[in-house]
Amino acid sequence: MNTSTLDALRQALPGLKLLSEPADLEHYGRDWTRRWTPAPLAIALPATAEEIQAVVRWANLHGVAIVPSGGRTGLSGGAVAANGELVVSLERMNRVVGFDAVDRTLTVQPGIALEAVHNAARERGLIYPVDFGARGSCQIGGNIATNAGGIRVIRYGNTRNWIAGLDVITGSGERLSLNRGLIKNATGYDLRHLFIGSEGTLGIVVEATLALTDAPPPSQVLLFAVPHMDALMQVFGACRSRLTLSAFEFFTDRALHHVVAHGAQNPFAGISPYYVVTEFDAEQEAQQTEALAVFEYCLERGWVTDGVIAQSEAQAKSLWRLREGITESLAPHKPYKNDISVRIAAVPGFLHDMQALLSREYPDFDVVWFGHIGDGNLHINIVKPDGYDYAAFIAECERVTERLCEVLQVHGGSISAEHGIGLVKKPYLGSARSAEEIALMRGIRTVFDPNGIMNPGKLF
Repeated sequence: MNTSTLDALRQALPGLKLLSEPADLEHYGRDWTRRWTPAPLAIALPATAEEIQAVVRWANLHGVAIVPSGGRTGLSGGAVAANGELVVSLERMNRVVGFDAVDRTLTVQPGIALEAVHNAARERGLIYPVDFGARGSCQIGGNIATNAGGIRVIRYGNTRNWIAGLDVITGSGERLSLNRGLIKNATGYDLRHLFIGSEGTLGIVVEATLALTDAPPPSQVLLFAVPHMDALMQVFGACRSRLTLSAFEFFTDRALHHVVAHGAQNPFAGISPYYVVTEFDAEQEAQQTEALAVFEYCLERGWVTDGVIAQSEAQAKSLWRLREGITESLAPHKPYKNDISVRIAAVPGFLHDMQALLSREYPDFDVVWFGHIGDGNLHINIVKPDGYDYAAFIAECERVTERLCEVLQVHGGSISAEHGIGLVKKPYLGSARSAEEIALMRGIRTVFDPNGIMNPGKLF
């Protein structure tokens, strides 16, 4: 630790809460990736936007790099501090700042957990519709930094769709108020959208105005057993054409194996290679009847072999756990992860090419894949065999990822659908963005962060 640098920070900001114990450095210095050894300078826990602004200005003056830190549930190394950076944790800035009933917006600090946002919206008779399994621990600032998606993108879109305004501190220490909650604002570049998905490389969000919406009508959850890969999108087409979907997710038999071993219950007697869980509006009896008709239609055509429709809220949660519990069930195995996307129309062809690649390149590895197939997003998890050297495992997976990028390019896809680039996917950015795009992105970063102190080494 650079003691003199840390002493200078304490002298400059005597009211700032700082942590420097080894356990704190390890805890705050990493995210859900475990490939880098945390080595931050210290952990700053500001309580106000003014403290953040002062920290950023101090960091510019002293040439200290900053890693913004939320819930650290990321899977791409975007919140890793491994090179003496000052981690700026936003966990103390976790309040609801205001609610506007006319505009139907909720203004929050960046450290508030997504689940707390859901609760605050619900208390006001509305919802914030972005949702995913890490809702209890991820924070809204991190959601914004990665333009998080989740399980209801098919109906509501990504985080970007629900950000009405942002207050930010740029990498040069300026405070900006972006869009201010306006619905229409044709006054040039919308800088708000540059910060959404920027992974902390342009500055730090200190306040976010979130758009809320009406709660959806009562819904039901269906789980299908699907006998072959080609049927996945046929089932999707049948469901989308006849039901009002809020989610359409799939997972494989290997994913089911892991999540059941972790405590979930398999509602089927047998095992199928693929499964689909879908949620749809079911306020009226006619909608429920139509869901059963869709099941029978798919059954007759051999697209599904079995199905379960939730008869209670508890059963719906149990069915959803089969999908939402996969990541948690795999975490002890430290899997190598790919988070990819293609256009929905390209999914069938891509699935065939991807499956051929994975079968050829990973003949002895446990490959677990699942995802938001209704919006073209797939998660591929490669489980390290017991006794396999970790460094050799990562090298082998990175080799295959290069081949996966080639397949994605053929189908016009992206190497990162919703997890961001961070450290993990830096080598593959060029597979999804042209050299000209990357040059412009670098230029934008320089404008907002001329000294390069904000989350250096990430993204580029």
